[in-house]
Amino acid sequence: MADRTLPKLLQTPAVILLLIWMIVPLSMTLYFSFIRYVLSSTNRPEWTTPALSNWRGFGNYGYVLKAKDFLFAIQNSVLIVGSILILTVLLGLAIAVLVNRNFPGRGIVRVLLISPFFVMPAVNAVLWINMILDPVLGLQGLAVGGLNSLIDGLRDFPVLGYFFNLWPTLEPISFRATQTSAYAVIMMVTWQWTPFAVLIFMTSLQSEDESQKEAATLDGASNWSKFINLTVPHLGRPIAIVIMIQSIFHLSLYAEIEIVSRGNGNKNLPYLIGEFANNNIGAASATGIFAVILANIIAIFLLRMVGKTLMD
Repeated sequence: MADRTLPKLLQTPAVILLLIWMIVPLSMTLYFSFIRYVLSSTNRPEWTTPALSNWRGFGNYGYVLKAKDFLFAIQNSVLIVGSILILTVLLGLAIAVLVNRNFPGRGIVRVLLISPFFVMPAVNAVLWINMILDPVLGLQGLAVGGLNSLIDGLRDFPVLGYFFNLWPTLEPISFRATQTSAYAVIMMVTWQWTPFAVLIFMTSLQSEDESQKEAATLDGASNWSKFINLTVPHLGRPIAIVIMIQSIFHLSLYAEIEIVSRGNGNKNLPYLIGEFANNNIGAASATGIFAVILANIIAIFLLRMVGKTLMD
């Protein structure tokens, strides 16, 4: 009995601290979501104090539900997170399989592949939106301009020129302050988080049973068949873990959206919370509760998927 008591006593401070760290902010958010609480109000100065006398019930929730950007923020959150998960898993699988073989410079290539994961999100967003996606000075603008110049030169050819005269002049895409900014966020976050998936998948591929592959080769199986029937099932658990971990982080994206578009045509729930928090703390807290509910729905789905994968 004493052997069981000592470990529990040693774990108790950490458990209590974790509970306080989780329950206190959530309780305050829940309380603020049911009261009128604003940072500044000339007409109703009493609302600037988080007092129980400012009880509003579910009024903040109704206000948030009627906000013009609420449903759009939820749809955009699902779009961004879902697209990033699909792209990172597919690219991570492809790259991990490619580098999981012996070739000159293998160690250097692996280091270079993992390095984007260590770039800070804000730095990543600034580099992408200014150096790569900018329609004038970025690589996108330079590439489109170079392609248009090439087509203009080909229009003078005797025979082929007729077809290139039908080719329209390409215009670079502006990824700021439009709905296309969501695609910019998807690209930059996918670039940053694909190395995480590659690292997990490469580690798992080291334990793959090569004897099964050799037997499949002797039976005449193609490389694609071996990948689908042997490699992918072997990576089932790592794929589920990568999806779960990335979902937790990507549901809270904020810096990339702020830097790319400042929320113009591109918002998710964390960004909407930030907008409300400029003055209306009650509405921001209600939005935060909605975000917690959405995160828990996704978490339950992912945990069930991960649990099923780990049990198979």
